Amino acid sequence: MSPVFKMSNLVASVMKKSVSIKVMAVLAAIMLTPVVMTAKRTANSEPGQKRDALPVTAAAILSNAITTSSLLFYNTGLAEKGLPFDAFMNAMKGFSKLREKGIANEDSILTIVDFTQSSKEKRLFVVDLKTQDIVFQTVVAHGRNSGQEYAKSFSNKPSSHKSSLGFYVTQGTYQGSNGYSMRLQGMETGINDRALARAIVMHGADYANENVIDNKGFIGRSYGCPAVPQKVNRKIIDRIKNGNVVFLYYPDPSYLKNSQLLRG
Repeated sequence: MSPVFKMSNLVASVMKKSVSIKVMAVLAAIMLTPVVMTAKRTANSEPGQKRDALPVTAAAILSNAITTSSLLFYNTGLAEKGLPFDAFMNAMKGFSKLREKGIANEDSILTIVDFTQSSKEKRLFVVDLKTQDIVFQTVVAHGRNSGQEYAKSFSNKPSSHKSSLGFYVTQGTYQGSNGYSMRLQGMETGINDRALARAIVMHGADYANENVIDNKGFIGRSYGCPAVPQKVNRKIIDRIKNGNVVFLYYPDPSYLKNSQLLRG
């Protein structure tokens, strides 16, 4: 069995388990180790002519199988908690670009709302990428015109009462009609850039509560805001306010095609 094949099997087996930071470091070191592959003699080679070995890094060979982001996905426990792999990988794309541009701060706190899940599920995840921990996981409301139990329709238009997909950067807090709230700045032109004008904010709400599920079968809906339970509202806001990334995900073909933060 070739060293590359053995390494691929090792990575595959490790990826099925929770990966410690130490293991990640070891894998990173392995991936940077050159793997020497001897080139086959081609038809144009002279008989007996020696061909130079081709140094190929393990990273190149395994580039489609393992990445830092995919290791984070498994190590944080997001796989076990039900977050789709595509949701996390797309979240990391936009997060990385916003960090590179200096738009997001250095806290490495990433919030993902997975609208592929029912509103009765705990589909909001706050992840600390440095410590590789899920800091919060809770239910979260979507816009009343985006759907009933599931959010399937999205809009950037004022008074649409729909959620808007894509990447946001958190701003400051204020006391409003919904109590302690946090403004969200939409970072995607034509997709969610009217968030501030539409007053799309994070706030607590009585209808965004798991107890409501017993009566309705799903939690209540907002005017487009990602509303969370009152009991965790302040804790979540204080952890992610002032420059952290929030990603509202749904595999909508139009969004995936037009998002500048996901393309390229």
